[in-house]
Amino acid sequence: MVTYLIRRLIGAVIMLLIVSMATFAIFFLVPQIAGATPEGMASRYVGRTASAEDAKIAADRLGFNDPLVVQYGRFIKGIVAGAEFDYGPGVEQCPPPCLGYSFITRQPVWPDLLDRLPVTLSLAVGAAVLWLIIGLSTGVISALRRGSVFDRAAMTLALAGVSLPIFFTGLISLLVFSYGNPFAVFAQGGHYTPITENPGEWAYNLILPWITLAFLFAAQYARLTRAGMLETMGEDYIRTARAKGLIERTVVVKHGMRGALTPIVTIFGLDFGLLVGGAVLTESTYSLPGLGKYAIDAITNNDLPKVMGVTLLSAFFVVFANLIVDLLYAVVDPRVRLS
Repeated sequence: MVTYLIRRLIGAVIMLLIVSMATFAIFFLVPQIAGATPEGMASRYVGRTASAEDAKIAADRLGFNDPLVVQYGRFIKGIVAGAEFDYGPGVEQCPPPCLGYSFITRQPVWPDLLDRLPVTLSLAVGAAVLWLIIGLSTGVISALRRGSVFDRAAMTLALAGVSLPIFFTGLISLLVFSYGNPFAVFAQGGHYTPITENPGEWAYNLILPWITLAFLFAAQYARLTRAGMLETMGEDYIRTARAKGLIERTVVVKHGMRGALTPIVTIFGLDFGLLVGGAVLTESTYSLPGLGKYAIDAITNNDLPKVMGVTLLSAFFVVFANLIVDLLYAVVDPRVRLS
């Protein structure tokens, strides 16, 4: 087990290094291959209103005329040890981890990400709890009652949930449950209260975004759980467990669900990691000041360091979530530990 853990930790570190290379290539190498000049790249850091002379000076100060190896080394050094940015009037310090420095707001990106992270994390955790409870229970019951009215109705609803985009269900939910009608019982969006200040208001402002986001994922998990349970319940060891006289609840929960959980753990790690990196559509629909809306605003304002910061943070959460998934495999499936 210790060897397995060490291998996964080393793999996660290597993956983070590869992610940093890919991110650097996307934001620095690909534009040059496409024909972008150092001045053109610098203009995306200092904003659309910068003059040609300002862009040329910024390109020199930002080191876009240096070799790519030097630029990548500076990029990694900034993440690990911090960086200094000369924007003309003075030199600004970007403490580690420096995921970028906005020359438009004259501020490092990392503090902004920390301010937005609790919003996105609250949205992701609340929605994850809902979609796991609803999706797993619906999938298990549908598999055990295959062909019943409940199974057909649940899978029809799941198909609708998978097919409808979040911005559509979000707007419909706001129209029906938030704006001026007898069903207007939820918040209208755009408000976030930290859980440490008022837990009740925190939940009230997020309940509709939770439901909207969970509706999409619960539908996917219900279909996946149903398929996994149907396959698992037909295995020989399930028939053996029943033949040994085990009660049906033990057969379903201890043997059936455990065998069907492996793909659920995999997809949950990926989904949750992506959501913590920013639920773009949900946050934009409900005007929640999270990482997703932060990235959209940065793209609109052509503030490239903010976009790069969100990209790096999102990649970190995805890699970290995959590491947790690998460790959970050893708990769910003993064969992983043995291999």
